[in-house]
Amino acid sequence: MSEQIVTREFQAKTRKVLDIVINSLYTERDIFIRELISNAADALEKFRHRNLVEKVVFDEHVPLEITIDGDDKNHTLTITDTGIGMTLDELETNLGTIAHSGSSQFWEELAEAARKDVSLIGQFGVGFYSAFMAAKKVRVQSRSWDGSEGHEWESDGGGTYTIKPCPGLHRGTRIIIDLKDDAQDYANKYSIERIIRQYSSFVPYPILVAGKKVNTVQAIWTRAKSEISEEEYTEFYKFIGNATDDPLLRVHFTADAPLAIQALLYVPKENFEALGIGRTQPGVNLYCQKVLIDQHSENILPEWLRFLKGVVDSEDLPLNISRQALQDNALVFKLRKVLTKRFLKFLKEQAKEAPDTYTSFWKIFGIYLKEGATSDFEYREELGELLRFESSKGGKDTLVSLDDYVARMQEGQDKIYYINGPSREALETGPYVEMFRKRDIEILYTLEPIDDFVLSHLGEFSGKKLVSADRADLELPAAADKEAGETAPAAEPLAEAEAKTLCAWIKEVLGERVKDVTLSSRLVDSPAMIVNADGYLTSSMERILRASSRVDHLAMSGKKNMEINPASPLIKKLSWLREADQAFARDVTEQIYDNAMIQAGLLVDSQQMVSRNYRILERMAGRE
Repeated sequence: MSEQIVTREFQAKTRKVLDIVINSLYTERDIFIRELISNAADALEKFRHRNLVEKVVFDEHVPLEITIDGDDKNHTLTITDTGIGMTLDELETNLGTIAHSGSSQFWEELAEAARKDVSLIGQFGVGFYSAFMAAKKVRVQSRSWDGSEGHEWESDGGGTYTIKPCPGLHRGTRIIIDLKDDAQDYANKYSIERIIRQYSSFVPYPILVAGKKVNTVQAIWTRAKSEISEEEYTEFYKFIGNATDDPLLRVHFTADAPLAIQALLYVPKENFEALGIGRTQPGVNLYCQKVLIDQHSENILPEWLRFLKGVVDSEDLPLNISRQALQDNALVFKLRKVLTKRFLKFLKEQAKEAPDTYTSFWKIFGIYLKEGATSDFEYREELGELLRFESSKGGKDTLVSLDDYVARMQEGQDKIYYINGPSREALETGPYVEMFRKRDIEILYTLEPIDDFVLSHLGEFSGKKLVSADRADLELPAAADKEAGETAPAAEPLAEAEAKTLCAWIKEVLGERVKDVTLSSRLVDSPAMIVNADGYLTSSMERILRASSRVDHLAMSGKKNMEINPASPLIKKLSWLREADQAFARDVTEQIYDNAMIQAGLLVDSQQMVSRNYRILERMAGRE
């Protein structure tokens, strides 16, 4: 009777479940090797724990390891572990019932105190049956740690399986897979090694292929930071990030609440997206107890942190039975929130403790934080603290934070001012900063097109409203002029009545191109400037929206005001010229408007402007 082959049918409805496992559950065929390796690692972990509880004598000399052999000629794949093994009853229970998890049952039976000393990955019943995606037939030869006789389980994935005695086995389990005709590449050692490196590089037991250990890289994120050398950190970055250079920054942390997390994140030295190579794909991999769950995960960090490389390992995340989708979106959200806030906290610490390093980071990757500030309201406060801009109080290429700005604000000042332009030089020679300079009020220079969207979305910082200097309703705090007593008295402006008459005439000349023409209280030297009647849409923002064809040109033009400087020599001459030569005065007015539009960074009709310029030059040269 001991030699008799016993044939049994799978339990009721398991045939249908098996069809789903084989044909629908897994989206990638390679996954079956990961599942079988994970099951083998579970078996080794179970034995390690058992051996701690009671010394195991049977096969005590056998090392704990996983061996994988491919046979190209016979088209078989064999995966062997020297773990806890299975008795006859366990073979029937674990393999005869689809979705029965020996690991889950084992885990539940452990005493609470012992759980900290064992880590289990697998869902043995379902994970095992993924082998039938590539197998015509599967044989499982296993012998338990207790020394009882070994047995062989065999099935072709149909409605039945057989079990028979299998003498001469060592402790552990051997799975022999006869590969399907279209899956014979899995017998090739290079294919096996590729899959192991992708999914199972950090399994804590040796994985041997053709006698060579494949998983040579350690899961250093599970170790204490004090135990890891700089060289180890760098080598791991090169492995996980497929990089050749050293990282710019790294953060290694663990958390216990609200989720158990181990994370090791790196910031590269290059922003390849800025080099025109294309959109950067997420570079952080999600692991569950050192087994890859989601490569280049799009779920665990917001898209604006896609430049990060590294690993995140959480044993708390519930996975679906294929391990390819996360079941609980609420927990994924928690993980995402913890990781994001922790990384932003790390950047804030770097900005304080290593400002030069943070400045280097900002110049390379600041664009991503700006993207986050415009799209992710949840982290608005943290991102606001990390923003950096040039400023009228800092030298060229010197970046200041909003905290720096607030600390230097004048008494009575309750707003943070900024102005966008193509360069610092263009802004400092333009009309928008004249009164700021005269009153010694700091103004931020936003030199990237996205900057105005960032500050508009931010709205305020430290209780101070963020205001663009091209607003029509801008009111600067009353303050003593910086240059008072040091320069010649300001030129006498036009009389108020004459100035208002000129404003009305200019509005008549420009027509629908401006909403209004008003006298300016903030121009010092420039004759005119364009300001935004709608204070929520700066000229820079309008320029971007127009370029993306999202704003009607004429509709936007109607929301512009032009301010004129009644003390400007040019404006005073224009008032006289309006009476003496109205045709020429119209040309001058049109040119003043175009110049102001250009200084606002807005488009003008270049052909008309050039023709008009020639007419003005001819007149100035005395030609009729």
